[in-house]
Amino acid sequence: MTTATIRRSDRRISPVFLGILAVAAVAGWATWTGYAQQPGVAVFLFVTSAWVVSLCLHEYAHARTALHSGDLAVGAKGYLTLNPLKYTHALLSIVLPVLFVIMGGIGLPGGAVFIERGRIRGRWRHSLISAAGPLTNVLFAIVCTAPFWLNALDGVPAAFRFALAFLALLQVTAAILNSLPVPGLDGYGVIEPWLSPRIKRQVEPFAPFGLLFVFALLWVPALNGAFFDVIDFILRRLGIGALDQYCGYDLYRFWQDTHELCSVSR
Repeated sequence: MTTATIRRSDRRISPVFLGILAVAAVAGWATWTGYAQQPGVAVFLFVTSAWVVSLCLHEYAHARTALHSGDLAVGAKGYLTLNPLKYTHALLSIVLPVLFVIMGGIGLPGGAVFIERGRIRGRWRHSLISAAGPLTNVLFAIVCTAPFWLNALDGVPAAFRFALAFLALLQVTAAILNSLPVPGLDGYGVIEPWLSPRIKRQVEPFAPFGLLFVFALLWVPALNGAFFDVIDFILRRLGIGALDQYCGYDLYRFWQDTHELCSVSR
């Protein structure tokens, strides 16, 4: 098996990741029970930590798929420990995605694990490695939306429901945006193995700016409106209405005045 040369320590879950997971659990409990004096603070901590957990799983999926495709070096690099501090670009992996969420309610993970592509044979394997990240966001979105499309919201506190709705929105936006065929994003990584060497050389200089380019386009009102119309359509099909989405983001930005429409009882 390919994992035979991977040391046990290379696969041991990092205390850093466990700490983030613990924050998500405690903040989720505080959101559910209304223990926090300000529900928005608990929602902020819950959604942010859960979002970082999903970012770690996103990168882990890339690394794990690469491992089973032939790149054994991912173990020594610490990618299999789920430690966000081990990523090649912590700024792109954690800091910028969290800032994107705070600034615009947009979930957009950035590529951070360095895969030694020369160790991997077969275009399909290369494509699968790139697709593994967005597919993780899809699975995370399914989990977050399950209570809605299963009609299992009886007894679920409003604050927790709103938080789940906003977290689901982040996962859906991440899955869609990161699947775009833009250099630097996973969508381009899926199709890159099938492009000619000439096209690859022409596109390569733009790869470092793909993430920022997409985010900049989303600040164009017309494009932003069209994009979130698509997101709203998908979430509605999954049982999450506009009110839940709006209130989730409203509670998340607890430093602003909370709209009466989204007030929750303590």
